[in-house]
Amino acid sequence: MQYQTNAQTSTWESALLSLAHEARHTELMGNQLHVDRATVDRAYAHCEALIAMHSKSFLLASALLPADKRRAVRALYAFCRVTDDIVDRSTGDSAAQLEQWHRRILVSHPPPDDLVAIAWADARLRYHVPVRYAEQLIEGVARDLTQTRYQTFEELAAYCYGVASTVGLMSMHITGYAGAHAIPYAIKLGVALQLTNILRDVGEDWAAGRLYLPQEDLASFGLCEADLACGKVTEAWRAFMRYQVARNRLLYAEALPGIALLDHDGRFAIAAAAELYQGILCDIEDHDYDVFSRRAFVSKWGKLRCLPGIWWRSRTAQVTGSK
Repeated sequence: MQYQTNAQTSTWESALLSLAHEARHTELMGNQLHVDRATVDRAYAHCEALIAMHSKSFLLASALLPADKRRAVRALYAFCRVTDDIVDRSTGDSAAQLEQWHRRILVSHPPPDDLVAIAWADARLRYHVPVRYAEQLIEGVARDLTQTRYQTFEELAAYCYGVASTVGLMSMHITGYAGAHAIPYAIKLGVALQLTNILRDVGEDWAAGRLYLPQEDLASFGLCEADLACGKVTEAWRAFMRYQVARNRLLYAEALPGIALLDHDGRFAIAAAAELYQGILCDIEDHDYDVFSRRAFVSKWGKLRCLPGIWWRSRTAQVTGSK
């Protein structure tokens, strides 16, 4: 089975572009945060602590930004984290909690005890982030409450847009970008990053009752859900994963030229996040596509070793893929 670039992009990318442009032209909703500065500072510190607990990779990548932008993207991460946790970790009515959270992120006067909402509101207003992107993210995450299977890659790409591309589009408002022509690159990078997550987390997602791998693709390689239940690496599974990794890498390759369309002081952080994440694909390959019994990762030393090269490429707009 060969990956057909034109066929894939023509069937899913235009729909996602429409969503992005629609969101970009929504009103900002509010223009001033009605919270004292000390509370805002405490809210940002809370977001940083949240990231340190949950994502060392993002903590490292965001540290490469100037201070103000660093605080803002960490508030964005915290907003996304809370949204995910409502769906993945809540013991109550997740749909109702998500709707309450949705209402809180629309206002410029969040509850005084909701530090993540305060930091996110300040970042959103300060960097003029269209609130519709945040709504699209919440809608994307909410799909996990009702949908656990995806028939085609087009369906999966729409999910990836909701939970990941929206994050990149919001991040662009914080880092700064050249104009609307940067949007297609952000969409593809978000899809690429989320697809890497999906390939890494096959075993964990299966245990949770979710399967994000396109059913159509599995069938093309003679695989079914019973094969995933066995959790064995077979020749059919290797062939399937080689195809998925190749498509993932192509998406990165098509997305990464967009780094040059970001403001200079934001390029290194985004390039680092994108390039380091591709190391997960290498780790999957190095362990014979076993995503059932282990979780692929890149070591801290492996990340640090790559940073000088990424810095140089981001300075010269020559960001690359891995392998």
